[in-house]
Amino acid sequence: MKRCGLGGRPKRVVFRATVLEAPQFAQIRRLIQSSPRSTRQEIARATCRLFGWRHANGAWAVRSCRELLVRLDRAGVISLPAARGRQGRPCPEELELAAQLVGPPLQGHVAIDANSTLLVRPIARDERLGWRAYMQRFHYLGDCALVGESLRYAAFLDSELVALVGWGSASLNNPHRDRHIGWDIATKQDNLHQVVNNVRFLIVPWIKERHLASRVLGANLRRLGRDWQSNYGHRVLLAETFVDTSRFAGTCYRASNWRYLGQTQGWSKSGSTYRFHGQPKSVWVYPLHRNFKRLLCTPNNVPTQGEESFVLDIEKLPLCGKGGLFEVLSSIVDPRKRRGVRHQVQSIVAITVCATLAGSKSFVAIAQWASEQSSETLKRLGSKRGKPPSERTFRRVLQSIDVEEVDRKTGPWVMQQQVSLAGKGLAVDGKTLRGSRDGDKKAVHLLSAVVHESGTVVAQVPVDRKTNEITCARPLLAELDIKDSVVTADALLAQKAIARYVVEDKEADYLFTVKDNQPTLKRNIESLGLEAFPPSARNRG
Repeated sequence: MKRCGLGGRPKRVVFRATVLEAPQFAQIRRLIQSSPRSTRQEIARATCRLFGWRHANGAWAVRSCRELLVRLDRAGVISLPAARGRQGRPCPEELELAAQLVGPPLQGHVAIDANSTLLVRPIARDERLGWRAYMQRFHYLGDCALVGESLRYAAFLDSELVALVGWGSASLNNPHRDRHIGWDIATKQDNLHQVVNNVRFLIVPWIKERHLASRVLGANLRRLGRDWQSNYGHRVLLAETFVDTSRFAGTCYRASNWRYLGQTQGWSKSGSTYRFHGQPKSVWVYPLHRNFKRLLCTPNNVPTQGEESFVLDIEKLPLCGKGGLFEVLSSIVDPRKRRGVRHQVQSIVAITVCATLAGSKSFVAIAQWASEQSSETLKRLGSKRGKPPSERTFRRVLQSIDVEEVDRKTGPWVMQQQVSLAGKGLAVDGKTLRGSRDGDKKAVHLLSAVVHESGTVVAQVPVDRKTNEITCARPLLAELDIKDSVVTADALLAQKAIARYVVEDKEADYLFTVKDNQPTLKRNIESLGLEAFPPSARNRG
């Protein structure tokens, strides 16, 4: 929140690129007065809808909006209702008790086998209290509330817990980082959400293993971007951290190829102000993308704050009947036990598909979209009671079903609603997902079909390590209607069988690259002398 005006009540506030002045403050006051029994959370959600404040993943920016409202309440601009319960978060007494119960093994220091397998993964929901208790008990700064978008990780050598890592939103003011990136204030405001801050890093004190800290950091960074994309619907391009030089030298960060930028001046943010604590810290950054500077200095192409999200007309979607969405989803297996099931798996997946078409990119955003739909709309999407599933239900079900099967079944139906491939160029290419390697699990390699003009991925299949892209090309294109399209591919896929399948079975054309790995084919093409005449020419005279 940026405040303008001298002392007293703020006369002007800039929040998420929206200028709030007297008329906007009056709107918020009327909103609060119109719902006297609403909680602060509900008021924050209604305020987000009023001004169109969304995250990049499509979810309403409820948490940051609530913080804004609390500050306005303290400044006397508005009057919020009294705060209610803690919404499941542990109170300080519970956290302190849990921290007291955490202790090192009775035998003292634990030696780890040098051949042990390292696994770094996000913690589960029921592990959060334990994660915070370990931080409270063993980290010199204790536990803290991670600000904004955040992820907590645990690291294991075999089954032994060895480290905990916490990531939160980037610091608002970091002059060394800002000079290193080279962005201006407006671009920084657009793209700061693509920078993350390593706010906590703990190696449990009874584990003794050389180079463990740098190994944990490396494994965490390799999957951080993928996890952030999965949870919040946008990529992160740069990681930052602050190291207290009176305690640490930052050796593990240096060993993990982080870059030292300089020393802070000894100030820290406290609420809406800054205080001088006299303890300068060293600033380190780690690029998560090779072109991070160019991307962070480019104005964000995400819709600006205040714009309406895409409105999906459910009435125009083919949901029932032959070729409808529910026919497509009819064979999906529900992994849950039948007892106590309130929402059918087909209904949950149908709501998810429609929410995704409307721009939702996370579990939270999907649940919010569902909660905003009318009872009639939800019944059309298979909800027997006309009530939306909770965010936990979406998360639990979507994480337990066969995602590849759902993608294979719903992909063609979704593309019928969005993209016509007739006459378009379709690139077929394979890529290994950076950061997808997890312990002994090999990195994920995908073969994708991408529309040239828009960059839209219309189909993708995993390439098993026992095979290659050549054998996956036909399954990739099998469910796509690519009649009259042009399929392009690199030299690896320049195969007779693939070309014949594209032309004869799919009624499309192809443009393949031929290199030195196929010398005979390349020599035959060169002997045709096609420099001045395209293959479609009927005569050469």
